[in-house]
Amino acid sequence: MKTALVCGAGGFIGSHLVEKLKEEGFWVKGIDLKYPEFKKSMADEFIIGDLRDPQICKQVTDRPFDEVYQLAADMGGAGFTFTGDNDADIMYNSALINLNMVNVALKAKVKKYFYSSSACVYPEYNQLNPTSLNLKESSVYPALPDSEYGWEKLFSERLYQSFSRNYKMNIKIARFHNIFGDYGVYEGGREKAPAALCRKVALAKEGESIEIWGDGLQTRSFLYISECLKGIRKLMDSHFSGPVNIGSDEMVTINELAEMIIKISGKNLSLRHIEGPLGVRGRNSDNELIKKKLGWAPNYPLVKGIEKNYLWIKNEIEKATSTQ
Repeated sequence: MKTALVCGAGGFIGSHLVEKLKEEGFWVKGIDLKYPEFKKSMADEFIIGDLRDPQICKQVTDRPFDEVYQLAADMGGAGFTFTGDNDADIMYNSALINLNMVNVALKAKVKKYFYSSSACVYPEYNQLNPTSLNLKESSVYPALPDSEYGWEKLFSERLYQSFSRNYKMNIKIARFHNIFGDYGVYEGGREKAPAALCRKVALAKEGESIEIWGDGLQTRSFLYISECLKGIRKLMDSHFSGPVNIGSDEMVTINELAEMIIKISGKNLSLRHIEGPLGVRGRNSDNELIKKKLGWAPNYPLVKGIEKNYLWIKNEIEKATSTQ
């Protein structure tokens, strides 16, 4: 039986990844500061621990795992990442986790290692026009991410690439583009745009308006969780190391995303634009490289994923309301 360690197994993507690996027959150990919030973990062993502590990292890599997935990071949506208030924690905490984990993975002779980077590594100057973007993997330099979160991700990419070169570690790197889906946070400040908008629509009464940060013309693409997991597994089973984009190339404005959710809800709602943290003006996954190297690219329609996510969040809100 193959063995896998998932770092960040209590988080949204990590908890889904544990499930995916179990379905494929892996024995899985998970570690995080917390258990998954909405669903019991399927990990064979789950450790509550802080990967900023090198002793904890050494403890969890107690065997030469076939595969390690490093998804643990201090992160959140625009309301957390782009205010500037959390920059020091984001840089320090995430960098420390990666410095610790790559070192212990080397010593434990881990066979394959996956690192989840982010589209936030791409330079801000290529994302100022919401309809004309350059997010090919090779466009990351000259570097100018729009946030400290992006700078830390780029530093860690280079950290892992240097260990791969110097110590012949088999390390794979993917740049995630706005992954969303069920069992992800939808309130509290760390939620991403799809979850936040689904929550706002679910809570809104007929005829009310929902708040949109900025003018709503900023563009993004959003990838449903099942497609993200397919991409991760295809990369891990390939001879390609990356970095590679894992994201949808179905670009929408935030206004269009909000209108899509309103239509799914069946409510008559309007949009009200307010000031708020925005990030770059436009972002969309360039999938040319993933098609070339993996013979695959995400193709799950956004509306299908959003419908599933809206219904799940609506149900969670109704359950919480009924118990109050």
